[in-house]
Amino acid sequence: MRAIISALLSLSLAACSVGQDDGIVDVAFIAQPEDLEAKGVRLSHAGQHVRAALSTGLVRLDPRGEVVPGVAERWIVTDGGASYIFRINEFDLAGGNRLTAQAVRDALQRRVRQLQGTSLGLDLAKIRDIRAMTGRVIEIRLTSPMPDFLQLLAQPEMGIEFGDQSVGLMLGQSIDSGLLLTPLAPELRGLPEQPGWSEMVRSIRVRAAPAQEAADGFAQARYDLILGGRLAHLPLASTGPLSRGNVRLDAALGLFGLDVRRAEGFLGSAANREALSMAIDRQGLMQPFNIGGWVASTRIVPVALSTMLVAPTERWAALSLDQRRSEARQRVSRWRSESGQEPEVRLYLPPGPGSDMMFEGLAADFAAIGVSATRADKSSAADLALRDRVARYASPRWFLNQFNCDVSARQCSEDADYLVSLALDARDGTEESSYLYEAETALLATNLYIPLGAPMQRRCRLPRFTRARCARWHRGKLLSLRSGDRASRYQSLYPAGRADTLVAGARRYRRVQRKPVEHPSLVPPVAGPHLERYGQSRPPAPAGDRTADRHRSRFDPKADRGDGTFARTQPRGSGYALPDRA
Repeated sequence: MRAIISALLSLSLAACSVGQDDGIVDVAFIAQPEDLEAKGVRLSHAGQHVRAALSTGLVRLDPRGEVVPGVAERWIVTDGGASYIFRINEFDLAGGNRLTAQAVRDALQRRVRQLQGTSLGLDLAKIRDIRAMTGRVIEIRLTSPMPDFLQLLAQPEMGIEFGDQSVGLMLGQSIDSGLLLTPLAPELRGLPEQPGWSEMVRSIRVRAAPAQEAADGFAQARYDLILGGRLAHLPLASTGPLSRGNVRLDAALGLFGLDVRRAEGFLGSAANREALSMAIDRQGLMQPFNIGGWVASTRIVPVALSTMLVAPTERWAALSLDQRRSEARQRVSRWRSESGQEPEVRLYLPPGPGSDMMFEGLAADFAAIGVSATRADKSSAADLALRDRVARYASPRWFLNQFNCDVSARQCSEDADYLVSLALDARDGTEESSYLYEAETALLATNLYIPLGAPMQRRCRLPRFTRARCARWHRGKLLSLRSGDRASRYQSLYPAGRADTLVAGARRYRRVQRKPVEHPSLVPPVAGPHLERYGQSRPPAPAGDRTADRHRSRFDPKADRGDGTFARTQPRGSGYALPDRA
């Protein structure tokens, strides 16, 4: 989808430079300079990358898009997925503040309050309580299980901050037209000192540039990596010898379609808005771009994400394109005869040659049913505007929250919002899936959003990055870079909300399904002040103390290995294995 930057921190990057190598990796975002701003909770795509480099949350994501420790050393999932218990890596920050469970709890509570009214705030609506259990342990309780909750905690907006001071992987310094990001040594992040650290990493120079300038700079080897490319910029990708094999298109989960900004005139009727959607040849629309693997869709939530017992199908699946257009032409003709006007729509697409090609395709599709289309210079003057957004996590809830009335008032449905709210307290997964499916059905009935398919993004990297691994998460996707002959040393450049491995050979955590797995870890977290260590004798739990009961069932006191660690079992309902000492 889906932060900067632990990768590109590799010493091996110096092995095969294309241009002048000053020891700094140059990254360009196709964005405006102000987009690099990483303050607040409403961040741009580039700002999310920068925030994730400067501020780390409880957890982060590795180059494969899997959850690994951030501020928290480890965690367990209990109560069928409704309780997450984290053990904090406690240490003194550079500014003198002590990183404790209480400080982390307060920072998280502040951030959740700040996110109210945003789509991410809606995604976090299942949080019922955040509490510090001991000086190093906090618990987050949910109203009901949420399999993607850790993915949300890894978002850049969830980074831990104390005023102007944050807990991050890098330090940022403003430079001319950009930022210089310098990696923090492990001992400054509460980790053991690593000999030779400074020789293993490199600083990163981040700049914002218009699409054409970024493409020219990449062709001249002034930039090692370009991020933020969209369909509008695709034709700018150079076909010269320098970039042969360097341009990569990533398919992603998300929203790519047309918002109805003015539901008036011809677009004042839901049936007429549906007629426009029926007229579009989605596969034909992308043919001029020669994109393989692009997934067209007529739904808001991708069919592949449905958890219904009977998976939904694409809309109008029983009708051919000609049949759909025949029905759409009848609706257009009926409106023309009743209103005495010619139907016309104004489209806004972001500037760029790719948008020019896309407009030609949409205009031809609309003309096929008798609707003329013109190009609007700005979104405020348009009837239809492109929505191009990559999902933070793979759940129907993310897609539906994008159209909540507090977030997207012109494309929302109060009925859909109500059904999504009912899903928060659903008794089980089947009931929740039913509510979310009904919510999508209500939203589709308004036809205030015309889905086209999955979003696509372009990325360019120089030949020295000989290995790239992508995940489907968030803007720009996850990119692991391996360079030169030293294939054993590779790191990642990760997008917003995706954390990475900081050094070669860093520990990795695997996601498993309902089975124990060995993980590199430390001592199990303490459940409360009355428990000195799991497996030791303890006073009886107070009546109704379900937390203590859960911990007794998860840790077997008879499995003491003699080294301070204990064998543990996988909590029921959890998709993540408990960490265990290797």
